[in-house]
Amino acid sequence: MTSHIAHTNLVDADINSLTDRAAMGLPEGYVEPRAERLAHFAQVAGVPPARLADLVEDAALPLEHRLAAGTALALVGDPRIDWEAPEMLPVPAGRALLGTPDSEVDALHADSAQFGVQRSWVAKECPRHTLPIAAFNIAKYPVTNGEFAVFLKDTGHPELPSNWNYGRFDPAAANHPVYTVTAESADAYAHWLGRRTGRRFRLPTEQEWEYAAAGPEGLRHPWGDTFSAQAANTLETGLLMTSPVGAFPEGRSWCGALDMAGNVEEYTSSTYGPYPGGEIVHDDLYRRLGAYRIARGGAFNRFRDLARCQRRHGPYPRSLYAMGFRLAEDAQASGKE
Repeated sequence: MTSHIAHTNLVDADINSLTDRAAMGLPEGYVEPRAERLAHFAQVAGVPPARLADLVEDAALPLEHRLAAGTALALVGDPRIDWEAPEMLPVPAGRALLGTPDSEVDALHADSAQFGVQRSWVAKECPRHTLPIAAFNIAKYPVTNGEFAVFLKDTGHPELPSNWNYGRFDPAAANHPVYTVTAESADAYAHWLGRRTGRRFRLPTEQEWEYAAAGPEGLRHPWGDTFSAQAANTLETGLLMTSPVGAFPEGRSWCGALDMAGNVEEYTSSTYGPYPGGEIVHDDLYRRLGAYRIARGGAFNRFRDLARCQRRHGPYPRSLYAMGFRLAEDAQASGKE
């Protein structure tokens, strides 16, 4: 039977003054997360890796079945993940519709205030504007633990993900997105992979990220304007852990990218500043960090408000924020148009 986690209403709460569990709307005592036992393992035992890869991204299967397939893949070797040649998707040039109209701020705040979201956090997305975007490529998946470990071993990079106990990750999470990394480590990974492959990998700008996630129509979520807990690994889904990349196929964006909502937040290459015609929002992030690196997409341990394509966030310095990243590159750099 699928368990249900009841979250506490956080209206008027200062999230960053609460414990991690309280900020997640959870009691201090144990609650059983969804898929804690992964009973579907018996159904994937002995299945070849290529077939497992299909099962992970099969929206017709229950989530628990997809997670079991993804865990089995992590242990036998996930053929979808190649650190030397990450799967990159073309995003055609176009005119991006970015940000949020001022007229929608109150409604969006009313919808998310129960999670402790302040109105100014939503206003940071204003005003809505258009911007021409050159063709570029974006990774189908965020960078995984397994890929990041190759980088660490090859370079001796001194910053380890802070959630890797004793500097190691769980092998069963090799194909989960890496998180609790710094923006500088994410940049270093992109530069390292570029040197190793002769390509110019980088992080996407926040405008590129939003365009790849929301599409030309500026959707609120990669799949549409209505949130669905079946399409993203957020607190509403009840896993309380990262998931194998691609395990939420219903969340696929218009360009084919997966996990752009939920799982882990994703750094961009952009530093926070007001949009054209907007004003700087002096929220807790800005007061604490000053000019900070923009992150997008939400995470497994945050509510749905962070999973909106337009939501602008950043690396507030506490373990509650699961900061990861995905790669981008100029279209011409890879020979793709």
